[in-house]
Amino acid sequence: MIPLSPVTIYKEILPKTNCGDCGLPTCFAFSTLVVVEKLPLSRCPHIDAESLERNQKLLDAQYQSGRWVKKDPVHDALLWARERSASMRIQDLPERIGGTLKEEKGEFLLELPYFNDTLVVRKDGIGRGDGTALNRWEQVFIYNHIAQGGAALPTGRWIGFVEIPNTVSKIKSMKEQVENPVGERFRGRIDELLKAAQLTGGIPVESERTESADAAVLFRPLPRIPVMLLFWDEEENEGFEATVRLLFDETITEHLDVESIMFLSERIRQLLTGDEE
Repeated sequence: MIPLSPVTIYKEILPKTNCGDCGLPTCFAFSTLVVVEKLPLSRCPHIDAESLERNQKLLDAQYQSGRWVKKDPVHDALLWARERSASMRIQDLPERIGGTLKEEKGEFLLELPYFNDTLVVRKDGIGRGDGTALNRWEQVFIYNHIAQGGAALPTGRWIGFVEIPNTVSKIKSMKEQVENPVGERFRGRIDELLKAAQLTGGIPVESERTESADAAVLFRPLPRIPVMLLFWDEEENEGFEATVRLLFDETITEHLDVESIMFLSERIRQLLTGDEE
């Protein structure tokens, strides 16, 4: 099959009048979006029915092959994550990552606590306990956890992000995308931070590691992945800005890779600040 390029569609299928009836300023702009972003060819009202049907079928086959189509990084990441976890048997998961194994109509499924929610892991996908969909990035995160999750239980020894191997390139992102936004959102509002944390299943805690912090919250996003958030409020007289730091159990790398740790950290920020992006 000869691929339909933007130039081919422009020259051989479209009227080349730049009439704007498709909602775009030029026929070539339209042909480009048809090829790259799967804009329906039918958006042009000036293509005869026979040509429209024949060429749309060719385009559909081209889309399926991935030729010239704009890449969807979330889709690619989800496919890769599912492939990574494909060899894992659901009945083996509770021993490795926690959760409760159940059987429904002859099929095993895993109920997995996730923050203050419950996920259901089935052979054919992951969803929330109430049946609502889980966004694709969260599915990627859970599949990666399934693929990597070791059997190690948390030891209670907390480490900072900088202490985790291979995080040098991510330290700036952690500050700019997680710690700084949370600090800015809750400076002077410790009570609001604690309320937001409670809605996410966070529990205020005190320990030797948290004594100097104005607030410390323990999250259990997944059974074997606890996360501690420390918050120091601003002190204008001393010139100190509000500061946030996330701590992880030393076993974190047995359960998540660095990208997944970043995603989890960003998810905590989203849940606390209400910024779902």
